[in-house]
Amino acid sequence: MPVYALGDRVPQIHESAYIHPEATIIGSAIIGPRASVWPHAVIRADDNIIRIGEASSIQDGAVLHCTIAHETVVGNFVTVGHLAHLEGCTVLDHALVGTGSVILHHAVIGEHALVGAAAMVPGNVEVPRCAMALGVPAKIRENAVPEGHSTMNVETYVERGRLFAAEMRRID
Repeated sequence: MPVYALGDRVPQIHESAYIHPEATIIGSAIIGPRASVWPHAVIRADDNIIRIGEASSIQDGAVLHCTIAHETVVGNFVTVGHLAHLEGCTVLDHALVGTGSVILHHAVIGEHALVGAAAMVPGNVEVPRCAMALGVPAKIRENAVPEGHSTMNVETYVERGRLFAAEMRRID
């Protein structure tokens, strides 16, 4: 797997995390226990820190970046869908970030919230706990998501990470 230091910025990856061999991790990335990073995801922590919490999944093709002013923080038990882009934002525990969505500088996605597929959450926007953010720019529907809505997805990706670590092999 391509994991790169950038000067004195060195990734810290928990031993129980699963990083697919075709994911790229650069710089000050901190990846927690049982987290997973899938094919072609890019975590580029060159200007600041990117934190990924316990049992969170960064799915195929997602891009996480940060800014000089803002870390990018993904809490615990978070699903970041395929092709999502997170930059200088915070996604709190148990949230789900849908496929192809974009979350920008200083936005905060609350616990158990859901950002819909292809939604764009502009900078400085807060999506409250258990709310849904849909559209471009995202419109927020409060109290639209039950707590625990993504628990099965989180558990599936933790198990999938274990499976891939144990059984995936290249055959070409």
